[in-house]
Amino acid sequence: MQIGMVGLGRMGANMVRRLVRGGHAVVAFDVNQQAVADLAKEGATPASSIADLCAKLKGPRHVWLMLPVAFVDATIDEVAKHLGDDDCIIDGGNTHYIDDIRRAKALAARGIHYVDVGVSGGVWGLERGYCQMIGGDSTAVARLDGVFATLAPGVGTIARNPDAASLGTAEKGYLHCGPSGAGHFVKMVHNGIEYGLMAAYAEGLNILKHADIGKHAYEKDAETTPLRHPEHYQYDFDLAAVTELWRRGSVVGSWLLDLTAQAMAKDQSLAQFGGRVSDSGEGRWTLAAANDEGVPAPVLAAALFGRFSSRGNGDFMNKVMSAQRFAFGGHLEKHAETHADK
Repeated sequence: MQIGMVGLGRMGANMVRRLVRGGHAVVAFDVNQQAVADLAKEGATPASSIADLCAKLKGPRHVWLMLPVAFVDATIDEVAKHLGDDDCIIDGGNTHYIDDIRRAKALAARGIHYVDVGVSGGVWGLERGYCQMIGGDSTAVARLDGVFATLAPGVGTIARNPDAASLGTAEKGYLHCGPSGAGHFVKMVHNGIEYGLMAAYAEGLNILKHADIGKHAYEKDAETTPLRHPEHYQYDFDLAAVTELWRRGSVVGSWLLDLTAQAMAKDQSLAQFGGRVSDSGEGRWTLAAANDEGVPAPVLAAALFGRFSSRGNGDFMNKVMSAQRFAFGGHLEKHAETHADK
């Protein structure tokens, strides 16, 4: 199948490579023309502009966007200028599903299909394949089935679910989840869960890292909670070995744990990281949906707020509490060396 790809960053470029290797004809464009030139050497057809990309596609034309959320609306407007009846725009970024509903309605009035695809796989997707959560009208989605199948991981080596035959394409790694917005809604919740999983691993490993607290001397004063049984905390755990151990037969095993174990094996101190954890919006939108639906999501909320705190957004809150303690009890702040520094 022929398809256009706009946005050749870390994921977009590798998706083009996987599609080309799978026999698809890909016309590629990015504002970074070097990225375009690099993919042209690997079999993609280069485009010098969005207009050029659309001109090189045969009808019905399909243009897939892999862009940061902030650039999607303007790019859709530009692409739509060069498309016509029965053509299709696919947004594979981390878009808010509510925007999908709006865009699909506006484009449908112009005879253009709109498909939203939540894509998971990261920089490993070229070899592993991409899990795709798809929303949009059935006609456009059906036409793109070969593209989805090529990008997807396939059944692979994962043990088959005995009831998988009744679940359509899900076991192959892609699924038409419903009408416009459904794909990004499922991806939104997927990323909210991802936040929680990451936080759970990180919190557990932090407890293991500090399990030697009983070996360290601390000041004894009114501002320090005493450790009642230092003899209970005399452990020096090898976190690289523990994470590797958990990969083998443990119920907490996962690809995310695999990646964590790889990072620990390289450097248990994780010295190259400062601990500032960003969020690209999906966790916030997941909590907004939970609030609208009236369903509890305390784990996902805690994980999102932990990310806010990692960026210093809780510093003033902590200052307020310190000021309160000083006001009612004369408690002075302690600026002692932390356990992590020892």
